[in-house]
Amino acid sequence: MFRELAREHTLVRYDERGNGLSDWEVEDFSFEAFVRDLEAVVDAARLERFPLLGVSQGCAVSVAYAVRHPEKVSGLILYGGFARGRNRRGSAVEIERGKTLRTLMRQGWGQDNPAFRQIFTSLFVPGATREQMDWFNDLQRMTTSAENAVRLREAVDDIDIADLLGRVNVPTLGLHCRGDAVQPFAEGRRLAAMIADSRFVTLEGENHLFLEDEPAWSRFREEVKSFLTNEILRAD
Repeated sequence: MFRELAREHTLVRYDERGNGLSDWEVEDFSFEAFVRDLEAVVDAARLERFPLLGVSQGCAVSVAYAVRHPEKVSGLILYGGFARGRNRRGSAVEIERGKTLRTLMRQGWGQDNPAFRQIFTSLFVPGATREQMDWFNDLQRMTTSAENAVRLREAVDDIDIADLLGRVNVPTLGLHCRGDAVQPFAEGRRLAAMIADSRFVTLEGENHLFLEDEPAWSRFREEVKSFLTNEILRAD
């Protein structure tokens, strides 16, 4: 995805706080802190006006940023997203599932044995090869600590930006895989439906993270390219 987006555009990306190359020693894992981080990246990169891509919980952060800074955002691309985290959807099953996943994170995230992390790999990329799954298992362990993984998950499960969606006033493209096991397809469709100037595309697949050889990736690439060259230019 990064290679493709950078082929014809300048791509600016960052690691969420508490993981990757960002600082792991942080106290605040709130949604407000996530939005402030995006504001800091935009300011540091001196970006004037740009399309904004959000993936998974990044969709909610992107929506909040677009509402606060409409003069900066030329369009939104929201993939695999949601407006309400597990704790905000009103489902006892969803809430219990979230608690179970966080318990598994506490117990097994940092272990050399990948058995615990395999559960998350199977949710994120169920269509992956054995080699790809092994890579993703290792990536999880190296990317953040068990404590940070739990705290990030807690913050994500409490997200609720439903009240912001009606205030988005930029062209928006929403995309979601029909069989996504990480974030429900219905939540992605609901997210797009509540934004006035939006278009929603159903992708056929089960992976939350794209694999290069699957049809969903090809459709995503085509839709995003069309959106960047047509909808945003028309809006500007």
